[in-house]
Amino acid sequence: MASLNINGENRDLDAAPDTPLLWVLREQAGLTGTKYGCGIAQCGACTVHIDGIAVRSCSIPLDAVTAEQKIVTIEGLAKDGLHPVQQAWLELDVPQCGYCQSGMIMAAAALLAENANPGPDVIAEQITNICRCGTYSRVAAAIAQAAASARNKS
Repeated sequence: MASLNINGENRDLDAAPDTPLLWVLREQAGLTGTKYGCGIAQCGACTVHIDGIAVRSCSIPLDAVTAEQKIVTIEGLAKDGLHPVQQAWLELDVPQCGYCQSGMIMAAAALLAENANPGPDVIAEQITNICRCGTYSRVAAAIAQAAASARNKS
């Protein structure tokens, strides 16, 4: 049994200590927005936030996460309406197949929380998620738009 704080809710989940966090989130918590892609932390489809840091949940064993840490999945990203990154994704019609998009959005949200005004080089360097459809230019444009939108609201 493990106690986790997921999307602001304390949950007791039953899984083996070496179970990857990805599978605990999907199978035990029922949060299927986090996707399985490669299983070796390369593609980023499984990206979630732990204490605000984007991590690839397929490579984090359950026993590496404590009850005090805050896990946020794509389901918990938006609080009052859409997150600015999600809004930009919609406005710019970023996804094609959409499979990688929850991980991309989580990576982008973490980047903008750390750097409110990333330039194109920073976006290209920091967003290392893989998209088989090749929507990278729209991803970069959406991140820039979300950053501009957040600046305009402050």
